[in-house]
Amino acid sequence: MLNVIWAVMILLAVVYGAVTGRMAEVTNGALDSAGEAVSLCLTMAGVVALWMGLMEIAQRAGLIEKLTRGISPFLRLLFPRIPQGHPAEEYIAANVIANVLGLGWACTPAGLKAMEELAKLEAERGNPEYLDTESGERDTRDRKYAQTTAAGKDFQLQGTAGRGRRASNEMCIFLILNISSLQLIPVNMIAYRSQYGSANPTAVIAPAIAATLVSTLVAIVYCKVKDRGGKAI
Repeated sequence: MLNVIWAVMILLAVVYGAVTGRMAEVTNGALDSAGEAVSLCLTMAGVVALWMGLMEIAQRAGLIEKLTRGISPFLRLLFPRIPQGHPAEEYIAANVIANVLGLGWACTPAGLKAMEELAKLEAERGNPEYLDTESGERDTRDRKYAQTTAAGKDFQLQGTAGRGRRASNEMCIFLILNISSLQLIPVNMIAYRSQYGSANPTAVIAPAIAATLVSTLVAIVYCKVKDRGGKAI
């Protein structure tokens, strides 16, 4: 859909420029915007490099490990069914910490690894939708079967494995928490505002903290209400 929207906007700009005889302005605008895009990419690359370096230093200094232990009660509240000491806990904690510090890019690898470990956890639980996770193989043939797990739940799949899978409650909670995450330092927005000449780039910090705090609290309440009794979110 975004591709369609952008294509329509570009087409309208070109048509308007041609009809009004202002193609030169359209061309100059495109070239100027391309130059700004390159400049913005270089600026953001520097910001990413700086904060990723700081994260690496914090990790080697043991700060990330201490922060992980500090938020472990919070994670246990949100993810009570993840076994203590499971690898998913570490990746979820790293993702949450990076999000709180406003490091959107730094949290992505940890988020992907967390989802991977949560998928393995479903395989360990005997969920037939994820039994191919550990081997890394997917059965692409159409299938229809039902398998009863140790918990006595029936899982029925139709079609291919990829289409039959369903996110677990832990996956849904993690995704909602990731999207609504509290941010103490909105690094991305500060960098964007600085790049485009804001007189006070850091003025966004207080509103960002307030907005993300509210979104995080709403997300936590929603997840706990929907997850009550182990029902699917």
